[in-house]
Amino acid sequence: MKTASFDGPYGAVAYRESTGTGHPVVLVHGNSASSHAFERQLTAPLGRTLRLIALDLPGHGRSADATDLSAYGLQGYARTLVAFARGLGITEAVFVGWSLGGHIVLEAAPDLAQARGFMIFGTPPLGFPPAMDRAFLPNPAMNIGFASEITREQAEQYAEAAFRPGQTEVPPVFVEDIVRTDGRARAQLAASIAPDGYRDEIEVVARLDQPLAVLHGAQEQLVNGAYFDGLAMPTLWRGAVQTFPEAGHMPQWEDTDGFNRLLQDFVSDATRPR
Repeated sequence: MKTASFDGPYGAVAYRESTGTGHPVVLVHGNSASSHAFERQLTAPLGRTLRLIALDLPGHGRSADATDLSAYGLQGYARTLVAFARGLGITEAVFVGWSLGGHIVLEAAPDLAQARGFMIFGTPPLGFPPAMDRAFLPNPAMNIGFASEITREQAEQYAEAAFRPGQTEVPPVFVEDIVRTDGRARAQLAASIAPDGYRDEIEVVARLDQPLAVLHGAQEQLVNGAYFDGLAMPTLWRGAVQTFPEAGHMPQWEDTDGFNRLLQDFVSDATRPR
């Protein structure tokens, strides 16, 4: 496993890279998380085949806290992602976003014209105004994701909401990632969900030229799966949302084998000669 740092537009961005030499795949984590969210991809046989690259967003994981608060909005995160891809010479990568990471990928998609494909999960594309009541399920943990100051108990509650109901063994690293996250990142994220604060993601997915894979955990506690039924996604991979029956918000962790197979298949399809 390679660990390195990139000089991003808002400060140092840490990232980890698997040992594989295949097509590059950029993995973007969710709110108050880090590259640890993709541990079971980076260290799996998948990571010895594909070149998986997982970054820590500004204010998260091993990356520096931002001095410019605009770094913590959707537009700022997208600028970091685009600069990261260009700086590493991987603009033709497949871009994978989980939760907030999926929203960042959609925000950046129009500026990643060379990308071979996009995969999102735990990410309901939002329009103007955002239909939060339809896109998300009523769960008190949602408010924690926008709070600048949280207790350790709240961090544990937020981590538990990422798994299917009844999951009692939440890896401690996820709680530590939440506690470590710059609280200003959560507050600024909430502020960025406003007019002119982000691209209309419904329009983005409707106009994509590249294939788009949408994944969903059937036991989600945060995202409403029925919301996807009303979206126009003409490049939707396999013509349907791919569902994990036994997973919640983190299928990459809860159904690792199934997720890794789908990611491998999607990359194979997306990188075939056009």
